[in-house]
Amino acid sequence: MAARVESLDSRRRARRTAVAALPAPAPRVVRALPAVPRRPRTGLRELLRETVNELWEQFTPDVVRELNEEVAARLRRMPTQTNEYGYDPWGLNVDVARQAMVISALLYRYYFRVEAIGIEHIPDGRVLVISNHAGQVAIDAAMIGTATVLEREPPRIVRGMGEYWLPTVPFVNLLMSRTGSVVGTPKNCTDLLAREEAVIAFPEGVHGMNKLFSERYRLQRFGSGFMRLALSTRTPIVPVAVIGSEEQAPAIANLTGLGRLLGMPAFPVTVTWPWLGPLGLLPLPTKYRIYFGKPMRFEGDPDDEDAVIDRKVQKVVDTIQGMIDKGLREREGIFF
Repeated sequence: MAARVESLDSRRRARRTAVAALPAPAPRVVRALPAVPRRPRTGLRELLRETVNELWEQFTPDVVRELNEEVAARLRRMPTQTNEYGYDPWGLNVDVARQAMVISALLYRYYFRVEAIGIEHIPDGRVLVISNHAGQVAIDAAMIGTATVLEREPPRIVRGMGEYWLPTVPFVNLLMSRTGSVVGTPKNCTDLLAREEAVIAFPEGVHGMNKLFSERYRLQRFGSGFMRLALSTRTPIVPVAVIGSEEQAPAIANLTGLGRLLGMPAFPVTVTWPWLGPLGLLPLPTKYRIYFGKPMRFEGDPDDEDAVIDRKVQKVVDTIQGMIDKGLREREGIFF
């Protein structure tokens, strides 16, 4: 037994000696693969991320402070009459309007990068501003109102005609009145026009605001109330076309049953940045272009039959649709 163990050890020592005597292997040569140039990121997600990052870098305290001073100075020059406490008869408060306008102005200049074309067409005195409507939330209305403050001379606040259900939303009713909007009743509109105010209305209503992406830039049926008001108050109408709002929150579905349950006219499901979300609360940074047309003046009896009024309404519809089509042909891209 001892002899077999000694023989096994002898064989192991001989094998280790033989291995040690072998020449060292040649070093392995690893050839580097040629570098493959990376393709630039051109997807929508990357494009939006870069755009948002660039915009965010511009939001500095100095920018906000300067914009606040600019808005305050321009609001002091607006023709709207307020009392010694800064309120008008409908609850507009200049200080609250200034704070809200600074936020709108940041979005106007740095997020949606709005271009206002033809804003000089808004006359002094009473005027009805009639526009297409889209985007799930009334950002288009805010951008039009911001344009009339920042771009027009002299600056003007346009008074919004809100849907009847909006004041039922907590805090919205107070914010509406303090920033110049009112519930869209004929009485409110008539009284505002009697005080030579600029009033904005969207005759498409919620049917325009909540339209699906497949229906973008196709005007929905206009109500005729604005035309009867224009005739009864002898007010010119400025047609407006907004390009960009109809891609800010593309609607892929509309949960009308859920909307009714929540007391809302609709509950759209939208594709927003950076995820799927309801109601367009996180809009995409589309490029806004707002076209203001020349004033349109109409004559006639405001109590005429619907067919007579509808012919006048159709002239406004055709004008705005023509402005939309022209704006779409001229733009180079949705985001730039």
